[in-house]
This record gives sequence, C-alpha cells and structure tokens, in this order.
Amino acid sequence: MSGYLTTHVLDTARGRPAAGLEVELFRLADGERRLLKATKTNADGRTDEPLLEGERFARGTYELVFHLGGHFGEAGFLDEVPVRFTVERPEEHYHVPLLVSPYSYTTYRGS
Repeated sequence: MSGYLTTHVLDTARGRPAAGLEVELFRLADGERRLLKATKTNADGRTDEPLLEGERFARGTYELVFHLGGHFGEAGFLDEVPVRFTVERPEEHYHVPLLVSPYSYTTYRGS
C-alpha cells in the first residue's frame, strides 16, 4: 500500500470551503526548495487529486504554501501561509487541512 498527501481548505469566516485557492507543494532537501506541484482547490476546498502519491511520496520534509492573498479581498491580512511538515511513513495517508479566516489560520495532521 502506498501513501499519499491531500489537503482541504475551509474558510471559517464564511463557513464554507475555500474554492479556487492556489496551493503549491515543495520538497525541502539539501538546502534546496523544489516545487513539486502547483494546483488550485475545487468547489469543496480540496484538490481534484492527491498532491503527491506512490513512489514520489517519500520520507522527507515538505512545505505547502497556501496563497490567501486575494481570497478575502481588502479584509485579508494573510497573504501566503506556509505549512512545513515531515513525512516519516510514506506508506500512510498524510492529510494537511487548513482552516482560515482573514486574520488567522489553524492546521493539523488530519485523517
């Protein structure tokens, strides 16, 4: 069984998924930050497919960058939210949800 990486963004200020949000995935290794994928969230606040899966999903340090800049318009305070995490067991499902409002965010390892 191979693992995979997913995300889900919820707009807690409006009580709905954050649709159309740009998300970038980077791998950090040997002092370099390499872009692996750039995508957008769908109407459900999720990406249409896993961000990374199979053999490409390996142990290591990754960073998701959520581009909130235009999502909240002038009411927004946050521009980009980086979430850096380590994958120790790439055979598992790693889910990184983000709960956002114009002035704060929360993340955790989901299921």
